Amino acid sequence: MTLTTALGLMSGTSMDGIDIAAMRTDGESNVERGPSLFVPYDDAFRSRIETALQTAKAIKQRDERPSDLAELERDLTLRHAEAVAAFLANFPDWEPDLIGFHGQTVLHRPAEGLTVQLGDGALLAQRTGTRVVYDMRAADMNAGGQGAPLVPAYHAALAKSLSDSYRKTPTVFVNIGGISNVTYVPAAGDPVAFDSGPGNQLIDQWMQREGGLAFDADGAAAARGSVHQSVVDTYLQLPFFAQLAPKSLDRSDFDLSAVTGLSLNDGARTLAALAAEAVFAARKQMPETPKLWILCGGGRKNPHIAGDLRRLVQTIDGEVLAAEDVGLDGDATEAEAWAYLAVRSARGLPLTWPTTTGCRQPTTGGVMVQP
Repeated sequence: MTLTTALGLMSGTSMDGIDIAAMRTDGESNVERGPSLFVPYDDAFRSRIETALQTAKAIKQRDERPSDLAELERDLTLRHAEAVAAFLANFPDWEPDLIGFHGQTVLHRPAEGLTVQLGDGALLAQRTGTRVVYDMRAADMNAGGQGAPLVPAYHAALAKSLSDSYRKTPTVFVNIGGISNVTYVPAAGDPVAFDSGPGNQLIDQWMQREGGLAFDADGAAAARGSVHQSVVDTYLQLPFFAQLAPKSLDRSDFDLSAVTGLSLNDGARTLAALAAEAVFAARKQMPETPKLWILCGGGRKNPHIAGDLRRLVQTIDGEVLAAEDVGLDGDATEAEAWAYLAVRSARGLPLTWPTTTGCRQPTTGGVMVQP
């Protein structure tokens, strides 16, 4: 089958910018990964998105854009168009046939069947002159699913692409962004996936509130702190962790109340330990004990999250490796996934399964718009 050249655009829960990645794929097992690029948001624009998270709480219907959300949606879309232009200026050989556009999630309430991603697919198609697939979560929710996570379809394809030395099924892909999610890939059958808990989100919020910093660069603050296990345990006793998968999270589902009162450094170290323990706890809802854990997303660069998880997994005779250790790009994985999902959507292939989101049957999704 002829491969489709696709670009994936991802602006995640960390709200720090736009990840762009290219690939050529048939939307199944044939995946040729291409270059990637990160285009950061300036502080003022990031602040607008943070404000939008509060404004979006008033939304009752997916198409509502109260207050200045419509203006923000347009501006965000135009920034994505500029990011595509910047990418193609650097990598002209990757002119896409198709763009997968995630947009910016500002509200995710799966219990209400409501998820909102800001992003005007038609405007992006017009500005880039390329077909755009967007709004890929809604169909899953309409089929009774959580609308997240969607990356597992791509994780399953990546697992098949690993060299023989790393095909240690079952394998778990761990994406540590603002929120962490896990994808369990068995030797045969559909993947199992769910959000596992907070990733970088609480650490970033803590550093912003207590230290005036955007994040804990290289885990420097945490390196000077100590873990308060009682605080970690308080978080792990929240109802979410007892809830059976599939399950997904909104940014507002966790807050800093349990860590309030700790020093800056102790708070950063404790929240890093929480991120690791939440991922490790996810194994209890997997069909078998995983042998290989592959870390993707920005959180894999936090030495405390990665180190704590590595020590925990060693207690069950498992191995933790960064995406780069197995020949992947941990920064680009989510953007790559959106390129891959766009091709699957164009071909009418499933994006989600009952084992990944709880949908009633394997479900495709997405809206395609022409330039």
